Amino acid sequence: MAMALQCFRHLHSLLRCSSRVAVRLLPQPPVLCTPLLLDGCRHCAHPLLLARPLATKKAKGKGQTQAKVNISAALVEDIINLEETSQDLQAVVEALKEDFNRNLNVRTSQGALDHIIVTTKDGKFPLNQLGQISQKSPQLIVVNMTNFPESTAAAMKAIRESGMNLNPEVDGTLIRVPVPKVTREHRESLAKLAKQSTNKSKEALRKVRSKSVNQVKKFKSKVSEDTIWLLEKQIQQMADSAAAEMDKLLAAKTKELLG
Repeated sequence: MAMALQCFRHLHSLLRCSSRVAVRLLPQPPVLCTPLLLDGCRHCAHPLLLARPLATKKAKGKGQTQAKVNISAALVEDIINLEETSQDLQAVVEALKEDFNRNLNVRTSQGALDHIIVTTKDGKFPLNQLGQISQKSPQLIVVNMTNFPESTAAAMKAIRESGMNLNPEVDGTLIRVPVPKVTREHRESLAKLAKQSTNKSKEALRKVRSKSVNQVKKFKSKVSEDTIWLLEKQIQQMADSAAAEMDKLLAAKTKELLG
């Protein structure tokens, strides 16, 4: 019995010693290495482990959201320019905002007609490049087409089809545009146009996102699967953020239009 106890103590000591040796033999990252989201440290040959902390089932129930991915743009600049992607997405949002401010106002002003696109035999031009626009009274806007009389009919068509509920009348080279009264029907029509413009802008967002994701996928053979996954997740979150900003713009514009 005493001999068995002595052997057990000796075995326990050997196991503890082996564990310490094994720990010392495990590769340890250099002190100055910064954990990267790529396959390894760029400053040395030391490999780094990469985990998918977010690769879980979708959150269920109200108030439950997945943690956001936040990848440093500098670490993946060889794969994709995330700042450029962000700028492209934001440009779509700004274009929608400009469209709202320029074309979707309760009261029509001469400035609202400036950028109506007129299709002529020579190409497409903003209305204010073809005619002189002036507001004669709160109820009447006049477009003088003297410089391009041949485009008068095309300008008439563009104004009528602008979605601004305008019914222009032609008088020689003058186009008279009565300003519609602010009716409930007119307000609702503008609100529908705002919704349509938002949907078109969201489609543009999806195109930017798809373009960026396709760019990332080109590097599937060069970087880890987790890196590709994280980048796709980052791009999706950027697109979702831009879409949410659009929803806020639409809500504010709808409230303004419907009063």
